[in-house]
Amino acid sequence: MKAFARLLERLAFTAGRNAKLTILSHYLEATPDPDRGWALAALTGTLDLRQVSPSLLRRLAGERVDERLFALSYDFVGDLAETIALIWPAVPAPGPEVSLSQAVGILRETGKLALPAAIAAMLDRLTPPERLAFLKLATGNLRVGVSARLARIALAQTGPRGVEEIEEIWHGLEPPYLPLFAWLSGGARPEPASAAPFRPVMLSTPVTPAELAPLNPADYLAEWKWDGIRVQAVAEGGLRRLYSRTGEEIGAAFPDIIEAMDFEGAVDGELLIRRGTEVAPFADLQRRLGRKTIGRVLLQSHPATLRLYDILTWEGADLRPLPLTERRARLEAARFPRERIDLSPILPFAAWEDITRLRAAPPAPVIEGVMLKRRDTPYIAGRPRGPWFKWKRDPMVIDAVLLYAQSGHGKRSGFYSDFTFGLWDGADLVPVGKAYFGFTDEELRELDRFVRKNTVQRFGPVRQVAPLLVVEVAFEGLNRSGRHRSGIAMRFPRISRIRWDKPAAEADHLETLKAML
Repeated sequence: MKAFARLLERLAFTAGRNAKLTILSHYLEATPDPDRGWALAALTGTLDLRQVSPSLLRRLAGERVDERLFALSYDFVGDLAETIALIWPAVPAPGPEVSLSQAVGILRETGKLALPAAIAAMLDRLTPPERLAFLKLATGNLRVGVSARLARIALAQTGPRGVEEIEEIWHGLEPPYLPLFAWLSGGARPEPASAAPFRPVMLSTPVTPAELAPLNPADYLAEWKWDGIRVQAVAEGGLRRLYSRTGEEIGAAFPDIIEAMDFEGAVDGELLIRRGTEVAPFADLQRRLGRKTIGRVLLQSHPATLRLYDILTWEGADLRPLPLTERRARLEAARFPRERIDLSPILPFAAWEDITRLRAAPPAPVIEGVMLKRRDTPYIAGRPRGPWFKWKRDPMVIDAVLLYAQSGHGKRSGFYSDFTFGLWDGADLVPVGKAYFGFTDEELRELDRFVRKNTVQRFGPVRQVAPLLVVEVAFEGLNRSGRHRSGIAMRFPRISRIRWDKPAAEADHLETLKAML
């Protein structure tokens, strides 16, 4: 566990992407099997463990530590796992080091009734840094700033295989990935374990008008950017599977799409809820996401649609090496049941000014912006810079009042960095959202000082602050929500500016936000 604990600590306190890649690749090279495979699974989200609840951890801590002392410590540290790791009273006895494989085994194989005692016994054997790593593993909350793809890129850097080759077989493999590491060391290539496999998707990069200006508009096709979720529909060898962009199989939640996949191939598109010709807001799609089964009523009230914009394989042929124009022609020639599967239309334009006008006035509120794709590019897994661009609409903005703050995690532990903000509703301030990012490190320190100086009440790790500070909040969209007191849920809110100059009385009102719906 020592090496894994050092890995998590270094990743949490390292900001740069390339530095994280170096740390990860060195760990994967130096760590023996199967520990490195379990670590890779933890970082990529493929490690299936018995999840440990915060309430269980609090109960275990309460059996070892004075309740008042723990509450004060948790309030200061702000992170439950880190608090327990530091305050746990046991001093590890000399003996053999606990391996990551042993820790994973405890969390995978221990029954529910025996799990609390097993966790306490494990914490007794570990040092504070190891305890923190073990608890992060147990809760599934690593929070070290590493995406699944970044971890796979680091893996590729340890051997002769490119990340695209690794991703081609990744979703058919299981932790601790012994055949994968053997292949990277010169062994046989593992064959995907599943039929109708997932293919790594091609991703876009953001673009600005200044970056578009020197490019030739004639080299690009344009489409709308739909506000759904990216999916890959694969029907091969008699099997039908619907994958998210990360390779998670989600077909159980969309049997209507699975039933309509009467073809032989793999296609790329956007999953939407559509009633007639009208695409519903993202909130309607969320009603169906994550479900293992779907009832008849929900199937009828929230009918799913697959809107296609690319084709990867067709009737046994791999079309990914072809240029986009040829792939689009093959997609348009294919036959799909149009009530469930249609094509994203190509937008006519001659100059970037035309794209600017289209982006500014889309025909439906569920359109997030425009996509620009080079006509001559093949389908390249990952996020290459240049072939595909996304130019999203400008975010919506409101001025809100800071109401509550909570300590962050990782390199932000010890700082108040998770903020709740509100808007005026008559003479009252009503919470409307939370934001965790958007500010610089220096602004974080300023916000933290403000919170500490203006705390009026404490609720465990949460502080209520005097309603004095206005923050400008940017967000991508709004949905009606019965779960929120305000009746509205924001999408991707972030603090874009701290308005030290603006009195709280001049912040926006709830009516202003509702008018943006």
